[in-house]
Amino acid sequence: MAHYILFYDYVEDMAERRAPHREAHLARLNEWRDAGRITMAGALGKPPRGAAIVFDVEDPGEVERFADEDPYARAGLVTGRRVEPWTLV
Repeated sequence: MAHYILFYDYVEDMAERRAPHREAHLARLNEWRDAGRITMAGALGKPPRGAAIVFDVEDPGEVERFADEDPYARAGLVTGRRVEPWTLV
């Protein structure tokens, strides 16, 4: 497998706006983690300004698909994103 990191940028008031979507977002993360496709994930900054999610998948298109279907993205809480390959040493 290959590793990729998905970086999210969040809206400024993320801490207040995420509540209605948080449970679905976390459930999706857990589903992908349980399937072995996500190895770790977490918010960046306090209050959260973004997030980093590490994927263990062959195709970076899977990461894009995850991001497209993420409840946070669908709710307009993600203002930017990028996928970077991660080479472990």
